[in-house]
Amino acid sequence: MRTVAIPVFLIVSTGACLLAQPAAPVKLNLQEAEASALKNHPQVLAAQHAAASLSQRVDEAKSAYYPALSWDATGSQGNPQARIGAGFLTDSRLFDRFGQGIALSQLITDSGRTPNLVAASRLQAGAAGQTAQATKYDVLVRVNRAYFETLRAQALVKVAQETVAARQLLADQVTALFKNKLRSELDVSFVDVNVSQAKLLLLQAEDQVQGAFAELTRAMGSQQAATYELADEPLPPSPASNAEDLVAQALANRPELASLQMSRDAAYRLEHAEKDLSYPTASLVGVGGYMPYIDQITLPHTIPGEYEGVAINVQIPILNGGLFKARRQEAHFRALESDQRLRDEAEAIARDVRTAWSSSTVAYQRLDVTAQLLRQATLAQSLAQGRYDLGLSTIVELTQAQLNVTAAEIENLSAKYDYQSQYATLQYTIGALR
Repeated sequence: MRTVAIPVFLIVSTGACLLAQPAAPVKLNLQEAEASALKNHPQVLAAQHAAASLSQRVDEAKSAYYPALSWDATGSQGNPQARIGAGFLTDSRLFDRFGQGIALSQLITDSGRTPNLVAASRLQAGAAGQTAQATKYDVLVRVNRAYFETLRAQALVKVAQETVAARQLLADQVTALFKNKLRSELDVSFVDVNVSQAKLLLLQAEDQVQGAFAELTRAMGSQQAATYELADEPLPPSPASNAEDLVAQALANRPELASLQMSRDAAYRLEHAEKDLSYPTASLVGVGGYMPYIDQITLPHTIPGEYEGVAINVQIPILNGGLFKARRQEAHFRALESDQRLRDEAEAIARDVRTAWSSSTVAYQRLDVTAQLLRQATLAQSLAQGRYDLGLSTIVELTQAQLNVTAAEIENLSAKYDYQSQYATLQYTIGALR
């Protein structure tokens, strides 16, 4: 029993250790993240299904062009010589029978209502397709923002780790000098505070990384939590010098605007279709069949077992309590509403483009400013370190120089990823993020 229990224990312990090991980071670049989002994100899939469902309405509207054919089987029993006397008009007398046959109907004209309904349905389906495309762009811009935010958070962790190491090294040096009576205890206290601040910065950066991982996972439409090893992306070019050219590009390319334009056109075609309700409708109808059983005993005349008939029916609306007028007015106001919604969206897009262009321009200018700030802060730290080593300055000057370098490094890396994120937002607003 002992010889068996020991190997089993080792196997269980080994398996537990393997299960406890964290999963390896997933290597990912921006193109792969975008492809995953377009394939898996529920908002993209829902928009695609909505567009597919609306495309079926075109066939529903076109069905009026084709003949309708149905098969009927009827059996009835009635009192001999009886008639229906109550209700609206009196019906023909009842008799026992059983029969079966077909009924055919074909629309000849409805004064243009069906063509308008087909056109409106086709435009609504096109609008749904543009909405699905807009949903893809929404998902893509969220992926880009989450991707660059994750890169920024990971870079901040590296800066924090380097800061902790550098300040810990200085703390060890100052502590050694204090033990040799070359520095005061105040110097040790200052450097210890600096080390604690660096460790706190590292904890905050690690927390931001986990939050960025969660946001990136959500943006890609994944349900499984994961850590990512992201590939850095090259810095995009500088933004355009004029925002108005970008506004014109956005008005031509944004799928949201195209969707509203199609919806507006569909509303006007529906208005025309509602007007056509007031005009005549002509249909061809035909019936034919066979009655294998007829109660001939109770009938004074012989009824043939086969029957057939064909007719053209013209329906002219005269009075219906103002229903068609109300429907026409409703469609008219819906069309006017769609006009204003289209105008509002165009103005909002123009505003978004100008705002994104301004933000991206400022973010691009920050690149040079933060790089110069980092160079000056690094030079100042070197000078402060030399002065401190020579005993010409206090520990306060040196620690302040270290804080300035850390802040400059954070600003510099933030400027890089902020510009990439702002540029992606600008590309989204002009309809070029695809």
